[in-house]
Amino acid sequence: MPIVVKLDDVLHARRMTLTELADRIGITLANLSILKTGKARAVRFSTLEAICDVLQCQPGDLIEYAPSSLAQEAPVKDHATGSSAARRPLKRPLNAAPEET
Repeated sequence: MPIVVKLDDVLHARRMTLTELADRIGITLANLSILKTGKARAVRFSTLEAICDVLQCQPGDLIEYAPSSLAQEAPVKDHATGSSAARRPLKRPLNAAPEET
């Protein structure tokens, strides 16, 4: 997944345990652990706000976008047709008159 959770690093820098953070923000240790390990599929803004408030950090300190090299090399596909036709250059500009034969 290209989203990396850096909660463990921030906790280490603040010398705080996951259990202490869970107690201070009012979230279960199990749910916070899912977030910390990067297995969470979503996070509520209210949870993110509470974590940032307690740890005195910005959301960008906790999460990072790190695309994989495979995702960068994959061709962009047109979702309607499933082809890469959207990336091909046009033979003539859209506003040009049709060619006469």
